[in-house]
Amino acid sequence: MSLKILITGGGTGGHIFPAIAIADALRKLQPDAQFLFVGAEGKMEMERVPKAGYDIVGLNVAGFQRGFSWKNLSFPFKLLSSLRRARKIVRDFQPDIVIGTGGYASGPVMRAAQNAGIPTLIQEQNSYAGVTNKILGKKASCICVAYDHMEQFFPKEKIVFPGNPVRSDILSLEGKRTEGRAYYGLESGKKVVALIGGSLGARTLNEAMKVNTEFWQQHQNIQVIWQCGKYYEQQYNECDTAQLSNVQCRAFIDRMDLLYAASDVVISRAGALSISELCLVGKPVVLVPSPNVAEDHQTKNALALVEKGAARLVRDAEAIEKMLPDAKLILENEALGFSLSESIRQLGRPNAADAIAREALKLIKH
Repeated sequence: MSLKILITGGGTGGHIFPAIAIADALRKLQPDAQFLFVGAEGKMEMERVPKAGYDIVGLNVAGFQRGFSWKNLSFPFKLLSSLRRARKIVRDFQPDIVIGTGGYASGPVMRAAQNAGIPTLIQEQNSYAGVTNKILGKKASCICVAYDHMEQFFPKEKIVFPGNPVRSDILSLEGKRTEGRAYYGLESGKKVVALIGGSLGARTLNEAMKVNTEFWQQHQNIQVIWQCGKYYEQQYNECDTAQLSNVQCRAFIDRMDLLYAASDVVISRAGALSISELCLVGKPVVLVPSPNVAEDHQTKNALALVEKGAARLVRDAEAIEKMLPDAKLILENEALGFSLSESIRQLGRPNAADAIAREALKLIKH
């Protein structure tokens, strides 16, 4: 009888892409296994997971908004509804294991599985665990992490350190530089900065680009591919900076591997998935952590690299003044760029997805 594997997580690429990477690794190890994903209705996983070749069902669930919000009035009802729906999904699918990568849907599904006595594996991407995962961790069978000192959040005996899984196309950029520059229409003799705001975009990074038109006018020897995010596409595609010949403003990057290969410096938020990819890519990076996340975990993610000389950190409040000059400094200082590149490369874990898949299979009771 084939194994049944249920995977839950989503909301952002930081939860979705690791989930897909784990599923792909499990499929290689167990080609006959049946897979089912559970996500949140209306979120990007409902589109991305089927494109990756997996079935998905959605829960009507949302997060609790910090501060006053009318949306919080419906939160208890959505939570109860999603818990009931999660119990039914687990009961009907009867998985051998449930894997959670975080996001709105992950909590109800993992709780339902634990209450049913099914083994659960948590894949915690960040250096600072969220409230839901800390609660789930008490009954989880295994917790796979990517940072040191996670025993402050989880039982030490359950922790495994495989790193964060990333998309398979990121794992090998060898020989893709020329292809990447051609794909994005970049001039071969000019340096390239990749500015990545995440799948939804980053307002501060976008504003720093918008108000620094003069910087790009003065540095025509530098090209930038600016990923502004789908929410901000029209707003920033029409600004003065986006009209310059050395600036490309795109809502979404469809070939991250080619962008990484083509770039000389990367400016990025400090989400866990982004950092894991950057460690494997090995390019010098300027991290601008988002302050609008639980427990300021992006700053903690970034500092874990900065302490090892593997990245430069610019605070969100200082991004407009410092972000672009920092990238320029790296481009002009070959020794600095080499040092950052070598240091961040040492932190990469290319076999994370396979390692997590093998941990999951150990937990299945047969």
